[in-house]
Amino acid sequence: MGTGSSVSCALVYEIATPTTMVIQVAATPDPGTRLSERLDVTNNAAPLLAHEIADTHGGRQHLLHAEPGVLTLAYQASIDPSSQPPERVTELARVIALRPSRYCPSDRIAGFAQSHFGSLPTALDRVRAICDYVWEHITYQTATSGPTTDAIDTLLTGHGVCRDFAHLVTTLCRAVDVPARVAAVYAPGLSPMDFHLVVETEIQHYWQVWDATRLAPRPTLTRIATGRDAADVAFVTTISGTAELQNLEITAVANGDLPLDDHQQLVTLS
Repeated sequence: MGTGSSVSCALVYEIATPTTMVIQVAATPDPGTRLSERLDVTNNAAPLLAHEIADTHGGRQHLLHAEPGVLTLAYQASIDPSSQPPERVTELARVIALRPSRYCPSDRIAGFAQSHFGSLPTALDRVRAICDYVWEHITYQTATSGPTTDAIDTLLTGHGVCRDFAHLVTTLCRAVDVPARVAAVYAPGLSPMDFHLVVETEIQHYWQVWDATRLAPRPTLTRIATGRDAADVAFVTTISGTAELQNLEITAVANGDLPLDDHQQLVTLS
């Protein structure tokens, strides 16, 4: 269970043509969590309506239509996690989390995964070994991957950013029959500050969170969106038109001291 935190983000876009966008920056905490938040969107300094729509994976998306000019978005929230026990993984969620996806082609990496991790006796043993392997063999390096980079590319090149680490862990887990999905999060302690991507795997009927980058303590993470891979959890998706990101600022601060994280214990994402 996570600790309380305060998070915010500010985005500035230059809109070249009439544009429809979907934004995923709002926190999506577990039921029972106390959330105080504010979302402000302006288009050429005039307030713009952002319509919230439910995500099929349980997240929150905001749909908006912007005219040419400057689009600004500011979000801030305070989160006090729930003390309720987490919800059990459903059969449907388990099936979805075992299927290959665009950035996580687990069917193409099955031989490698089985030879390295398939003989380990439990799902928890396999996940821990996979996270250790990715931590030890993949170098965190900015500007080394792009929008088409998938988990196999990351395995072959040996470097990447948080989304590449998450994709590789997710892919290897699925290939050894462990349901896995990704979660976009706010991450107190992350430096430099940015949106962050981590992995959730099913362990004994519950989702447990893992971060092979080891860049932020897992108990401080706040969920934004959940999905099969990064295509489901992008913080902005341009549906039509042209929008260019001009500036992005993110803050995430835990209430109190940052907790220690040995990255082996079980942690549930709030």
